[in-house]
Amino acid sequence: MFSVSDLHAYYGQSHILRGVEFTVGEGEIVSLLGRNGVGRSTTCKAIMGLVKHRGSIVFKGEEVGRDKPHIIARKGIGYVPEDRSIFPTLTVQQNLELGLKNMKQSGRWSLDDVYKNFPRLQERCNVLGVHLSGGEQQMLTICRSLMGDPDFIMIDEPTEGLAPQMVALMGELIANIAKSGISVLLVEQKLTIALAISHRMYVMGHGKIVFEGTPDSFEKDDSIRKEWLEV
Repeated sequence: MFSVSDLHAYYGQSHILRGVEFTVGEGEIVSLLGRNGVGRSTTCKAIMGLVKHRGSIVFKGEEVGRDKPHIIARKGIGYVPEDRSIFPTLTVQQNLELGLKNMKQSGRWSLDDVYKNFPRLQERCNVLGVHLSGGEQQMLTICRSLMGDPDFIMIDEPTEGLAPQMVALMGELIANIAKSGISVLLVEQKLTIALAISHRMYVMGHGKIVFEGTPDSFEKDDSIRKEWLEV
């Protein structure tokens, strides 16, 4: 479904990503772990064409690394940034409708599907985005991306700052996304949710991948946790 090879990215003269390589299969949840500042969010931005980069980015057999962000999105890659980026002066429903790529054709996630899975969003469908809680804004951002019917979605730090109950709900949402056939790259710091829902995991350090494996193999290797994740 998706692969990255020898991906390098830069902010000005700073060399952030140094040959990142990973794959995501169809309907798979793959977590990208690491300390703050190692390049996880930059990886997502490079894939979306939002930062200067070089390397190969292949989606469904097609090289997309040189495409503009709006073209990448239209080809079926969704991106949920860590800052949520909702439209605060629009209602919940208006935010969701902006995610649609084709008003005449419904994808795997329709407005009814979103409201069925998240009754809270339906209850607040006419509420302005600025008045939502942090957890509600995060749900809204993810669901808005799903309304565009992506085949692959990158979700950056979805549980940051959320209450434990909302973290559990976010885990259920991401698992349901994968069950609907959408591949997921999850950028996350909370090991609990990553270990619970991921099929495979990568750990980043110093701008490159330093571990690849299943949740089981990760848990058996204490050295990875101590060297690359613990503060």
